[in-house]
This record gives sequence, C-alpha cells and structure tokens, in this order.
Amino acid sequence: MSLVLDAAAQDLLFREARTANTFSDEPVTEEQVQAIYDLVKFGPTAFNQTPLRITLVRSPEARERLVKHMAEGNQPKTAAAPLVAILAADNEFHEELPQLLPHFPQAKDAFFSERPVREQSALLNAALQAAYFIIGVRAAGLAAGPMTGADLAGIQKEFLDGDHTPLMIVNIGKPGDDAWFPRSPRLEFDQVITTV
Repeated sequence: MSLVLDAAAQDLLFREARTANTFSDEPVTEEQVQAIYDLVKFGPTAFNQTPLRITLVRSPEARERLVKHMAEGNQPKTAAAPLVAILAADNEFHEELPQLLPHFPQAKDAFFSERPVREQSALLNAALQAAYFIIGVRAAGLAAGPMTGADLAGIQKEFLDGDHTPLMIVNIGKPGDDAWFPRSPRLEFDQVITTV
C-alpha cells in the first residue's frame, strides 16, 4: 500500500462515502458538530485564514425559511435531514489574521486591504474548508449531502449579511433508506495527472 491511512478509513472517507439523499431520524448532536470542527479546523489554507462560517439550521422555523430557497428536488431532503448547515465565506476574514498569523500580522493590510482581493481569497479558502468539513462529517460516521441547488442570494438575505457569501447547503445525519444514488464514474489517473 502506498497510503498510510488504513483501508477502512479510506473507504469511510472516500471510496464508500457518497452524497446522502435520505437520512434516519437520529439527531446530530452539538458534541458531534464540535468534534467535526475541532478536527477540520486544521486543514491548510492560504495565510492560515479561516473564512468559512457555518450556520446550523436547527429550529423548525428556520428550517422552513431555508427550505423555500432550495431547488425543488432538494426541498424534501432538506426538510427531513436531522441537521442542515449553511456554509458561507466571510469576506471580512482578514480582521482575524493578526490572531491567526501572529508571526506576520501585517498580512491583514499588506495583502487584504481591498475588498475584491478579500472576496476572491475568501471564496477559494472557504471552499477548501467546506471540503474539509464534508470529510469531517464522514469521519464522524455521518453522511453529508452537499448542495448548491438553491437560491443562494435569497439564503444570504434570509440568514446572512453582505459580508458573508453562501457557498452551499449541507444536509447531515445517519443515512436513511435508499440514501444513495448509483456511484457516478470518475476520471482515471492519466486523464488528470500530467508530469512536466
């Protein structure tokens, strides 16, 4: 084996993991979410920035407000999932850089003083963190159902503010009956990797 991670962990995180479309009624606890975050916060980002913001949608009222912004095919599973998270990029992430990059606190102003630069960096690095979050959900023995099929502008207006750009919605929980669609193909190594 060329990988250090054992085969069962590889299966849990990648080979057997799929996007869940149904979930059981088993709740997702705050402790589980805390454990997921405490693991994935160590994923690398540029300048150690942490632009990802996660809004947990737990109350029935908030869930109803969210579901109306989801694409029609995503509404039933979002309504029924044990937990739903709105993942967004904080475009003012640079304010935390003196804390997160103590050896180079001037990075806040030297690189991120202009809003368009911050938005581009926040989008890329929050997307990286969103991917880590999905893997963290899997590491907790849960299934994730990430979706971008939604009125993201409406979700921003309903739940966030102008400094936060929604990236995706993630349904979270134990998989339910018929949770998986058939596995879709993937590209092979030589279709993706080039050596120069």
